Amino acid sequence: MKRESGETLIIAGASGFVGSNLRRALAGSFHFRAITRSQSLAQAGLTEWNTDWVLADMFSLPQMEKALAGAGRRAIYLVHSMLPSARLNQSRFEDLDLLLADNFARAAAAGGVEEIIFLGGLIPSGPRASLSPHLRSRLEVEEALGARGATVTVLRAGVIVGPGGSSLRMLVNLIHRLPLMVLPGWVRSRTRCLSIEDLIRAARHVLEDPGLAGGVYDLGGPDPLTYEKMIRQGAETMGLRRHLVTLPIRSVGVSKIWIRIFSGAPMSLVDPLVDSLRHNLDLQPNPLQARIEADALTFPLALKRSLDGQGHLLPNPRERTQTEDNRLIRTARRVRSVQRLPLPPGLRAADVAEIYFRWLARFFAPLIEAERRSDGGFCLRLFPLSVPLLQLSPSDLTPEADRKVYYIRGGFLANTRAEPPGRFEFREVMNGREIITAIHAYQPRLPWHFYNFTQALLHLYVMRAFGAYLEERMRDEHR
Repeated sequence: MKRESGETLIIAGASGFVGSNLRRALAGSFHFRAITRSQSLAQAGLTEWNTDWVLADMFSLPQMEKALAGAGRRAIYLVHSMLPSARLNQSRFEDLDLLLADNFARAAAAGGVEEIIFLGGLIPSGPRASLSPHLRSRLEVEEALGARGATVTVLRAGVIVGPGGSSLRMLVNLIHRLPLMVLPGWVRSRTRCLSIEDLIRAARHVLEDPGLAGGVYDLGGPDPLTYEKMIRQGAETMGLRRHLVTLPIRSVGVSKIWIRIFSGAPMSLVDPLVDSLRHNLDLQPNPLQARIEADALTFPLALKRSLDGQGHLLPNPRERTQTEDNRLIRTARRVRSVQRLPLPPGLRAADVAEIYFRWLARFFAPLIEAERRSDGGFCLRLFPLSVPLLQLSPSDLTPEADRKVYYIRGGFLANTRAEPPGRFEFREVMNGREIITAIHAYQPRLPWHFYNFTQALLHLYVMRAFGAYLEERMRDEHR
């Protein structure tokens, strides 16, 4: 693939720590088409660092296809789902990440994107099943991004050191707030830090050298570090005396609690990151690491460049819009609920959707009736009053068998004035090995707190029961 001067790069995750630094460093060489769900950013019309912002819900395939259509031949994918995208989120982060990556891959294929550059995590040796959910999710995203034909170039990194980095912020806050730290045994696990400057150097090599396309590259600084050594070097760099006591206990359960309390980070971020700390993360030799290693910054020097004069981490560029974005999410009163279920052999997503509504009527018989509508959708009614609870119409944008979407157009339980309407989706993932069911952008009619303790909990219970039904069906077929 010929590298063009001044070409347009699509970038998803452009407003975060890595995305902002990449755009700032590479603005002289590239034009960026930045995909964002932030209304604040899109409405602000910021054009800094040669960037055009495009507002799109990355959970919506039609919006993503529109955003990527004719936008460029290459894309940088920096997305993760550890921060909220709806007021109520009934989902595991790994299922959200998989869904987002699948959407991006589909939209990229439709829009003519030939290469996707993905920032993932260092992967330890050993069986995939032994990985933490966070690292296993990073591998799933790699697979999903490449499942629709695009070449995927993977940059794998451990802790990225720079102003605004989430992992670094947790570390710096702990050092500031805890003169005495009682540490579990996992702090002796090895990792490789990478400065944001060195990550940008690696990205520039990939963007300028066609021979690097399609590779998987472990990246890190000059020296392996344990987390204990990072804390000691961090305290020394910050000019603080800290006393560390390490216990021979490797459990991460208690660690999550005190990291959440003393770092100030949300549990949605702490939980998956801390789970990954038990692994030893080493680099596999590769040509891209060889290009950056000789001049790579040490952890203390990279940390020093990330701090202000008082030893506090410089702000994340995202902070300027995050407060307003969180306020908009809260006032919108939307629900996202995503579950991953087994997909019985021989069935497609459209088949599972049909099976679900028939199963639902039997599961709640005689209280719930599932009536097929003339448009191919369903109306769920409460018996014997015949009250429509939810009315669902199929989308005419999903003719493929591996995806089925219904829009929630009416019923007693839904706010029918909400725009866009909520939608209920069935989608094959992982090359047809599993299926994701998802409710997106749903706005309930019930009072919010009442909904949380009634309909929301009932939906989770129903989806788990449906998953158990599909598993039983698979077992029956193998007997």
